[in-house]
Parts: sequence; structure tokens; C-alpha cells
Amino acid sequence: MNIHEYQAKELLKSFGAPVADGVAITSADEAADAAQTLPGPLYVVKSQIHAGGRGKGKFRELGADAKGGVRLARSVEEVEAHAREMLGHTLVTNQTGPAGKQVNRLYIEDGADIARELYLSILVDRAKGGVAFVVSTEGGMDIEAVAHDTPDKIVTVNIDAAAGVTDPDVAKLQDALGLEEPARGEMATLARQLYEAFTQKDMSLLEINPLIVMQSGHLRVLDAKVSFDGNALFRHDDIVALRDLSEEDDKEIEASKYDLAYVALDGNIGCMVNGAGLAMATMDIIKLYGAEPANFLDVGGGASKEKVAAAFKIITADPNVQGILVNIFGGIMRCDVIAEGVVAAVKEVGLKVPLVVRLEGTNVDQGKAILNESGLDITSADDLDDAAQKIVASVAS
Repeated sequence: MNIHEYQAKELLKSFGAPVADGVAITSADEAADAAQTLPGPLYVVKSQIHAGGRGKGKFRELGADAKGGVRLARSVEEVEAHAREMLGHTLVTNQTGPAGKQVNRLYIEDGADIARELYLSILVDRAKGGVAFVVSTEGGMDIEAVAHDTPDKIVTVNIDAAAGVTDPDVAKLQDALGLEEPARGEMATLARQLYEAFTQKDMSLLEINPLIVMQSGHLRVLDAKVSFDGNALFRHDDIVALRDLSEEDDKEIEASKYDLAYVALDGNIGCMVNGAGLAMATMDIIKLYGAEPANFLDVGGGASKEKVAAAFKIITADPNVQGILVNIFGGIMRCDVIAEGVVAAVKEVGLKVPLVVRLEGTNVDQGKAILNESGLDITSADDLDDAAQKIVASVAS
């Protein structure tokens, strides 16, 4: 689960991190009042969408010469003018794709005198089995570009979960970022604050880009991106309350109601599979035969008939889907339950595209019998390779 920048900053501020004053607004009429609550005279007007690259993005309706989604303002009147130009318009960045995202919320923030821009993130290092800091002196840039062009400028500091952030860990961060006092001393405190926030709130990513050293020599969190482990949200009602459904795909929202692991993609073949590994293999083999998956969908090991039916409806709700592949290996999941769910869903919503079903495992004969006796136009497959070839051929014909 992702949250907006202004929400991330409020959260980090509650752990003591140095964050500028700011006000979130949803209407241009609120802009002037918001700006007047800040020290000024420099303000920053920031689009709040769940995507990076906002500063370099462009508003589709405003033409190629329009300013981006993060703008400086040197008066209250300029803040208001930016707000009226940005709210309600579609911001296209390198992370939104060509469709862009409509800006429904802005964050008006007090400006800062920047001396240096740094990069800092905390993530789960799966190779090491723990949490790691990733830092660079090249803040304000795409970290992917830095990693590609100058990998020596990225330093990773792995944290021992039992010890937490130690003095030697802090020293590595201070040296990697080339910090001098007072920022050097402040990093010792900030690193521990950020680590505490990351672990206590079950974050999967905490990215500060940039973390700045101001002209005064002090540190400030200038931007913040936070993602949370969805499997741990049951422990954090306060985090769940921050969810902005307008930033999420409607199909993914519906899937979350049934505890389905669903991610919308750009292809034309809908997939319903049980097990994340099998789902990945299914998407790979669809691509191998020249088509593109429209989604990742794992119904899980113990799905009910109702859950399967809901999954099927979500797939068919995607207008890009031109064919559907159901690939089930029944272990805990029974093939007859899958078959009943598919039949129930098809009878309710209809079947307007080719459907190929591959079943194997627990109660496979009963499952195949249910499909064969349903009277529906369903193509059976003997194995995954056969299933992929059949659905790709059906869509291509």
C-alpha cells in the first residue's frame, strides 16, 4: 500500500524527523489560506499522486511548455495561480505511463535554501534477509540512472535486526554522504528515527529523495515516498486510514475486498491462477508464445467458490481482456471448487471471449466433469504449454 508525500511526512514527523511545515489542499480556493499559514516567502506547490517524477512531468491539458507537477512560488498569489492550473488536470510522468494521473490534491510546503541534495532509502534486502539503508550523494536524481551510470556512488549499509542501527552503521552513512557538522551529528539521530518508523510501521520501502543539507548546515526531509507491506496492514488501522482509493485501479480495489492478489497489467490475456510462482510461470509462457498477460491474479490456496467467481468477474471487467486462461494445480485448492466458481461467474456475467482452462491435482476429474457438463464454451487443456498455445491462438484468430 502506498501513501501520499504529505502523509509520509506527517508520519515521519511523528518519529521526530526534520520536515518542513506544509498544508494539503483539495481546492484552489484553499491555496491562499494555506500559504499564509507558512513562513514564506518561498513556497513549493507539489502535486500529490502515487507516482514519481512529478517535477519533470507535464500536464496533458496544458501543452508541452507547461511547468511540471512540482513548482516554486514566491508569493501567495503565485501559489494560488499554480493551484488553479494544477488541480483537476492530468499529470504524466515517467512512472504514470501515458495515461497519467489526475491531480486531486496539492501539498503547499515552506521552501528551503538547499546547499546539497542527497539520496536515502530504507528497504528490505532479501538477499541478506534484513533491512538495509541505501544512500548516495547524488540526490534529486533517478536512483536507477545513478545505479546504471555511476554505481560507485551508491552505498548499501545492512542493519543487524538484533542490534538495530549501531554507531558503526551511522558512521558508514555519515561518511558515504560526506556529511559535516551539524548535519553529521543529525544523521545519527535521523537514521535511528527512520529505522524505527520503518520497522514499527511494517514499511516495505522508505525513500527520501532528496534529503537535503540546507545552507544552515542542517538536514531536512524534502521529499518522502513510503510503501507498506500489505500483509501487515491488519496491525495498523492508522495506516489503512491513509489509503487513497482514487489512486488505485478499480479492479485492484475490488480484488482487495476478497483478499485476492491482483495486479492489473497492459496485456490482453486475463489469468486466474493459484500460487504466485505458478502465476508468474503462466505469465511467462503467455509471453513466450507472443501474447501479453492482462493481469497477475493469485486466488490463493484455500479459495471458496464465491472467491473464484469474484476473481473471474474482475478479469472480465477489464476491457482489454480478449481471452482468459485459468491455470489451477490443485493441492489445498480443489479443482472442483475452481470449476464451480468459474461456471457460476460465467453464468452471471456471460462469456464474450475465449476461455481455456487447465486443471490438475485434487479432484481434477470432478472439476473437468463440472466444466464439461456446464454447456459453456470452454476449451480444456492437458498441461500449461497446451493451455498457453490454445489461448494465444484463440486471441490471434
